[in-house]
Amino acid sequence: MKRAFLGEFEEVVLLAVAILDESAYGVTVTQEIEQQTGRAVGFSTVHTTLQRLEEKGFLSSTMGGATAERGGRRKRFFAVTAAGRKALQEVKQVREQLWSALPPQTLQLMGG
Repeated sequence: MKRAFLGEFEEVVLLAVAILDESAYGVTVTQEIEQQTGRAVGFSTVHTTLQRLEEKGFLSSTMGGATAERGGRRKRFFAVTAAGRKALQEVKQVREQLWSALPPQTLQLMGG
């Protein structure tokens, strides 16, 4: 069975959407990534990645209602699809496999 490929940033965005559940849209995903990783990310980078993940079938989106706080503009909310959940599980499994294959002396050199 062929595995779905996820880039590192795609994985981070997909995880942020999963964490936020029903309140995941561009701004909240950007804020969640910054809060969880301490990494400054651009909104446009997140937005592009959200679109790419939706094209890959890992996310779905729906339009919310217009709000006064956004000048009447609507928010696009994202949700992780079954394919997205499967991709995250596969990535986690590969990472755990790689970490468990790391020779113990390597971890000692890393201070772990």
